[in-house]
Amino acid sequence: MVTPAFRRISECFVKPHRPTQVSNQICNLTPWDIAMLCSHYIQKGLLFKKPSTHQHHFIDKLLEKLRYSLSLTLSHFYPLSGRLVTRKTQDPPSYAIFIDCKNSDGARFIYATLDITISHILSPVDVPPIVHSFFDHHKAVNHDGHTMPLLSIQVTELVDGVFIGCSMNHAIADGTSYWNFFNTWSHIFQAHVQAQGPEYEVSTSLQLIHNRWFPNDCSPPINLPFKHHDEFITRFEAPFLRERVFHFSADSIAKLKAKANSECSTTKISSFQSLSALVWRCITRARSLRYDQRTSCKLATNNRSRMEPLPHEYFGNSIHVVSAETTTGELLENGLGWAAWKLHLTVANHNETVVLQFLKEWLQSPLIYELGRFSDPYCVYMGSSPRFNVYGNEFGMGKAVAARSGYANKFDGKVTSYPGREGGGSIDLEVCLSPDNMSMLESDEEFMNATSIGIIPDVQYQI
Repeated sequence: MVTPAFRRISECFVKPHRPTQVSNQICNLTPWDIAMLCSHYIQKGLLFKKPSTHQHHFIDKLLEKLRYSLSLTLSHFYPLSGRLVTRKTQDPPSYAIFIDCKNSDGARFIYATLDITISHILSPVDVPPIVHSFFDHHKAVNHDGHTMPLLSIQVTELVDGVFIGCSMNHAIADGTSYWNFFNTWSHIFQAHVQAQGPEYEVSTSLQLIHNRWFPNDCSPPINLPFKHHDEFITRFEAPFLRERVFHFSADSIAKLKAKANSECSTTKISSFQSLSALVWRCITRARSLRYDQRTSCKLATNNRSRMEPLPHEYFGNSIHVVSAETTTGELLENGLGWAAWKLHLTVANHNETVVLQFLKEWLQSPLIYELGRFSDPYCVYMGSSPRFNVYGNEFGMGKAVAARSGYANKFDGKVTSYPGREGGGSIDLEVCLSPDNMSMLESDEEFMNATSIGIIPDVQYQI
């Protein structure tokens, strides 16, 4: 099979439309931010169908509107137009990393083309590797933000579609901040560029909080115990993985939740905890582990709702990884509810006291997360969230056909969650496994009976 030709047509840099006095300042990094310096950029994007009646110069007009609305959006998200800077001194010895919001070229904006159709992306059972080319900053780690843009937008034109891929530095923002950016960009695109023209002032209900949150006993900038970044930066190379998106209907998830709660005589287990328990059990079974082998399910949790001063609009990282652990034998011999209850307790016990204790210990001994540490062959890692507003983003082409991600932050056992396109509580899970383990999962009756592989209503492409 001939590999389709990917062509990068043009690129430019976009700065905030109206730089404010605040945007000329530096932005210090918190422990949550610094801990992410070894991870990859966040790479998520949306696939749109071109308008059925192609307008004259459609792509040129779209690119112009995207660039202009991005400039307006960066006025609200100004740290994304900056660069990372390391400041070192010898007397006294210090090593600090921060964001310089002023002295940079801005965010990168790329236009590329690829001679394939939407069907080539969505019809195969697995996510085709060509999807990774829809994103800039391939394999870059967040520390590379010293020399690379903290935000890069790539618009890839297909034969019958357009993919808008966003690569955002994960030391600057977490998933909540990422989708707040995407949602605001979409709002500004629609309200400003489409409806009112270039001179219309767009108001947004999102009042971002850029003041980074630090514990009371921590005075920024944080002095790190390093002399050179080689002491803490590693680059993780994922083994060959199969990536497949599994769809779970709202009805299927409701049945899982009812089953889990019934087995535990409770009503406290959530839909996502029930689904995560199913995934944990089935992937562990697919791996054919010894019954005495310990296994874990890790969940990425948002600290905002657990920290009184941190509202949803806080821009930056505020995430924590919680973990439920047991033996393979216990996990598989007990039912869905047993595993779901363990996950429920893990989440319920994660509170402000736990977060503050973690930060206290981190400040005493700063730790930079290494992706290789998460690639535990006995772990299932549930990332992202089905609560994010993914399909509410529109850029003049209607509702997105699908959401997809790049190479970043993937390893055996990584599961990324999205809301289902049809809404209503449905969920899509992007599962990354070794080829052998994926084949076993596809043969797992409990797992496959819960999925809803098929045609999504109103979209003539198979998901």
